[in-house]
Amino acid sequence: MARQKDPFAWFEQARFGMFIHWGIHALLGRGEQVLFRERLDQSEYERLADRFNPRRFDADAWARAACEAGMKYMVLTTKHHDGYCLFDSALTDYTSAKRAAGRDLVAEYVTACRRHRIRVGFYYSLGDWRFPAYFDGPSKDPRGFARFRRYIHGQVEELCTRYGRIDVLWFDGGWPHDAAAWRAAALDRMIRRHQPHVMINDRLHGGGVGNVKPVGAASKRLCGYFDTAEQRPATDTGLARPIEMCRTTHDTWWGICRHDRLNMTPARAISLLTGAAHRGANLLLNVGPKADGTFPPFFARILKETGRWTGVNGESIYGSAAGILDTRTLGTTTVRGSSLYLHVLYWPGRSATLYGLANRVRSARILGRRGKIRVEQSGLHTVLHDLPARPPDPQCTVIRLDVRGRPREDPSVVHLWEQGRDLESLSAWASRAAR
Repeated sequence: MARQKDPFAWFEQARFGMFIHWGIHALLGRGEQVLFRERLDQSEYERLADRFNPRRFDADAWARAACEAGMKYMVLTTKHHDGYCLFDSALTDYTSAKRAAGRDLVAEYVTACRRHRIRVGFYYSLGDWRFPAYFDGPSKDPRGFARFRRYIHGQVEELCTRYGRIDVLWFDGGWPHDAAAWRAAALDRMIRRHQPHVMINDRLHGGGVGNVKPVGAASKRLCGYFDTAEQRPATDTGLARPIEMCRTTHDTWWGICRHDRLNMTPARAISLLTGAAHRGANLLLNVGPKADGTFPPFFARILKETGRWTGVNGESIYGSAAGILDTRTLGTTTVRGSSLYLHVLYWPGRSATLYGLANRVRSARILGRRGKIRVEQSGLHTVLHDLPARPPDPQCTVIRLDVRGRPREDPSVVHLWEQGRDLESLSAWASRAAR
């Protein structure tokens, strides 16, 4: 009998996605949490829904831009902590469909993603700052919190049943309550009944690097779940789950911040992508669209440059495994089959040295250029000779090394500050210093 295809395998092959934080907060342009951070009047803030009418929003343009940038999936905030919904909910009138916009913006987004063969992701915040019961919690107001929780579960079910297949459910906002308070296990069962193949992040059940306190074995689930590394490098959780790094392109905020002068550059975005892939993780790169539904110019520049770069170097990212070797003086690495990819962020000039590669190199070349690189190997040193004096790609040049067997690091290599290892080889190396 033929083996079934793994329905979750796509996630770790994708490596690159777009996060979108959008809502009525964009009218104020001070980040997605302005309601809470400034303790704005709830009634006045809610009236923004009667002004939010993004006439220039073109979901097809969003999906096309993501596709051309080399992104394989998108995750849109269907509801953030302020409670405003970009989808048509039967449980509240506080939605884009029932207020000024008069449109189910999530439906338009889903249709566009499918047209461009982009995987569909929904962000949903369990928290809602409009409900006193959210702050009171189940111990202080058990009936109120139960009603609130039914509302949350009901909206998640709407998202799971009205838009066809969903590829990612990205939960947030669960603090300060634990997974038991949210009845996360029951919510999970309902989700899986409607969407058996959806990837769910750790913030529903907790564990890993989530922000919901875990309860029981649910936090240890592996197949169909992934861990979230927010605004920091991915680290091993010990659970063998996929990991996704999510990063703002503003200095701090996820929603648009009009006066931010510390926005991300294309070079930084490419560095984050290669760094995520080096750790065997995905990069979910965020944008806060403007209130009219268009992307800020600086983000459009990022998309254009990452698209150019992935068009040449995508084989070193998509479907890659975590990198090997300590190559920090040059950049990062990834592995695919019998190829080792070196992402050179810091161009060394005419030659480059790698230490610790256990394999013999059969050939080496720069992606996007003709000709091979001369390679010299002695012991654990691999030296690449006759490189261009200047980097062929100003953002990040990728060198592909085809080796015998699966690329691996020699087990004798000891890393800086590594604990619990025999340091005899380093002692012998130090003894060769001139005194």
